[in-house]
Amino acid sequence: MWLADSGVDLFSRSQPVADGALSVTQLLRRMKFVLEGEIGELWVEGEVSNLKKQGSGHWYFSLKDEGAQIQCVMFSAARREGSAALVDGAKVRVFAEASVYEARGQLQVIVRQVERAGAGDLQAKFEQLKRRLQEEGLFDAERKKPLPFFPRVVGIVTSESGAALQDMLNVLSRRAPWVKAVLYPVRVQGKGAEVEIARAIERMGRPDDFGLPRCEVLIVGRGGGSIEDLWNFNEEIVARAIAACPLPVVSAVGHEIDFTIADFVADLRAPTPSAAAELVVPDASTLKARLTQLRRRGGRVIHERILQGQRQLETLRRGALQRDGERLLREPVMRLDSLADRLVGALESSMDASRMRLRELSLRHRGHHPARVLERRVESLAATRRQFDVACMNAMQHKRERLMQLAGLLRALGPESAFQRGFSITLDAQGRLVRSTHELKPGDELRTRFADGETRSRVIGE
Repeated sequence: MWLADSGVDLFSRSQPVADGALSVTQLLRRMKFVLEGEIGELWVEGEVSNLKKQGSGHWYFSLKDEGAQIQCVMFSAARREGSAALVDGAKVRVFAEASVYEARGQLQVIVRQVERAGAGDLQAKFEQLKRRLQEEGLFDAERKKPLPFFPRVVGIVTSESGAALQDMLNVLSRRAPWVKAVLYPVRVQGKGAEVEIARAIERMGRPDDFGLPRCEVLIVGRGGGSIEDLWNFNEEIVARAIAACPLPVVSAVGHEIDFTIADFVADLRAPTPSAAAELVVPDASTLKARLTQLRRRGGRVIHERILQGQRQLETLRRGALQRDGERLLREPVMRLDSLADRLVGALESSMDASRMRLRELSLRHRGHHPARVLERRVESLAATRRQFDVACMNAMQHKRERLMQLAGLLRALGPESAFQRGFSITLDAQGRLVRSTHELKPGDELRTRFADGETRSRVIGE
């Protein structure tokens, strides 16, 4: 506590440096006391910037808005509630105590708690979608399509009333006046604008289905703005439309510092709409200078070739051609005649070989003709059938002889032969053979078989 009438700072042991004057330490401590006592703890909202995480666990950052900024410190930040929301560019609400850092004489707030707010929620949503699409491979360099070197028709998806469209048209007309620009007008901010943007990209990618001119490259973008203004280009539906578009897509959203999901999915990201127009078409003045350079270089080469040919012709005129041109041509003519004879002989030999080959193939073809093959197969089948018939007859004869042999053996050894010699067989009522009188008891019914029939009897006694 500081007493105004005494001029003494009770929180400092240092004394005034002179009558009525305070030391710097005393002044800062008064300011700190006033801030902590009058303002105290409160909620503050702003955007995080210059975040630094010290090894000690303390985090330092700035909290800013359009008009000002203030330094912040969060001691042991990793253990503080909501610390994960602290990301550069995130909009947050912090519960903090206003204070003064005496060593530097600067205002600061000591943060106790952090919450996402406004754009901070958008930033979290942005990071979540970005991470998911990246895991799916939509950002991979392998799927990026190259831009055409010399496009004649350039498609543009943007607002027809925005300054970005005029900037792109001005650049296209200045750099490549032969290029035709095809505009598909859409809303570039507001609820539902992402659906219009995605539909435009899809239709420009399939022009024949919707009666649109066929483009060679597509620019999708708008001018700068806040994260809320650019948010339609962070929607998943726009990202997937860009990824599925068969045309090379250049994303030109906002200013150079603005990044959207569309920038990561597109085949090329331009820092501004004007830069996008410069990237998709070559510069006419540069092309003219290059053509002029090539024309001059080609002219010099042709001139040198002509001079070289003239010098060679002049040398020949002064040399052998002037003395005896016919003698000079004798050997080439004879060599040409020899080559002609060899060529004719080679052609005749090749023709003879081809004829012989043709005859061989014809004979081989006749031998493999389906009719000949079928005849051979029929003959083979008939022979097989004859062999089968003979084998069946032999097998049946063998079985017949074996059967007769077994029948004779049965007659010789079976019960019938015993009947013929005067023997009989006694069976009980169940048809079992009776071998002893001990198996019988009075009243049992018996059957006795003879050679000429069978009789029934009953046991009276033992």
